[in-house]
Amino acid sequence: MARVLCVLYDDPVDGYPRSYARDGLPKLDRYPGGQTLPTPKAIDFVPGSLLGSVSGELGLRTYLERNGHQLVVTADKDGPNSVFERELPDADIVISQPFWPAYLTAERIGKAPKLKLAITAGIGSDHVDLSAAMANGITVAEVTYCNSISVAEHVVMMILGLVRNYIPSHQWVVKGGWNIADCVARSYDVEGMTVGTVAAGRIGLAVLRRLAPFDMKLHYTDRHRLPESVERELNLTFHASAADMVPHCDVVTINAPLHPETENLFNARLISTMRRGAYLVNTARGKICNRDDIAAALRSGQLAGYAGDVWFPQPAPQDHPWRTMPHHGMTPHISGSSLSAQARYAAGTREILECWFEQRPMREEYLIVDGGKLAGAGAHSYTAGDATGGSGEAAAFKRSK
Repeated sequence: MARVLCVLYDDPVDGYPRSYARDGLPKLDRYPGGQTLPTPKAIDFVPGSLLGSVSGELGLRTYLERNGHQLVVTADKDGPNSVFERELPDADIVISQPFWPAYLTAERIGKAPKLKLAITAGIGSDHVDLSAAMANGITVAEVTYCNSISVAEHVVMMILGLVRNYIPSHQWVVKGGWNIADCVARSYDVEGMTVGTVAAGRIGLAVLRRLAPFDMKLHYTDRHRLPESVERELNLTFHASAADMVPHCDVVTINAPLHPETENLFNARLISTMRRGAYLVNTARGKICNRDDIAAALRSGQLAGYAGDVWFPQPAPQDHPWRTMPHHGMTPHISGSSLSAQARYAAGTREILECWFEQRPMREEYLIVDGGKLAGAGAHSYTAGDATGGSGEAAAFKRSK
């Protein structure tokens, strides 16, 4: 019997939904590129329902309890008196989401002698101290590709929202105005602009493909250069580093994993090399950007806009400067947690659990750490390190509400 500790975000303020805006989800046969969608033996949820909150339970309770396992689900994840902290010493498996991360620090791993598997229900396992996981024989897995297109769509929406000044224009309507001059004084077309992505993996490349019909000039940088056929198809310009690329761009989108090489990458020095009035979109991880330098660049006008849905820590304290800085389009971390994406990452989480309990190999693309070293997708995307601090700051969010 395993004790599974699952950390999910709170239910809606009006309670768990009794109905939904739509009756179902479009059926997808496979991901772009041919990779199959998650293939658990069965699911115990209705696709299109809210699975990522506490009452949704990722649709796992029936499966786990039917097989003799225990499931503990909580949203209380931060601080020494949290449910997560109290339950962790007895947990064999921890499941968390990037949107509401349970920070598995080295200290917390040290308090969890039974812990053998950490699953990210989504993409991005930087909330787990990967070095400590390797040292303690913990397998780390995530549901690679489950919400890549969801995030890519969110990036395109945010780029258009910033450049066209959508959010302030909508607010004039809400306030009862018809202030056309105020709306268009910061509104431009993306046509002809140069956009560059920091990293061109599944998300970054999907963003470029979706922006190509807007007649934007497409640039990218990545540790692994794309095939020549793809560069030719999309007329891509490659740069060896972000520092080489950003001076050429009107819009920069960050789609890289967080690791020691990308942490604090967009600081005052790098931002100063960008074109004055450039736009920056970050749906990757908050710590890739320097919190205070971003706010200062918006106040000075070096950046014309900043949007994203990733913060550090998560949830962000009420006094986080990104909540109040000018010309921003921030959202909570929602880009990869649409109801469409939730059906995939819940199914993928169950697939990982089935493989674990039945002692079958997991898909290589799901593995981040295995056998004491980076593995699978992790070997391609991650560097061993620690980006897990911040749980104490996140606890301040709940205290300030």
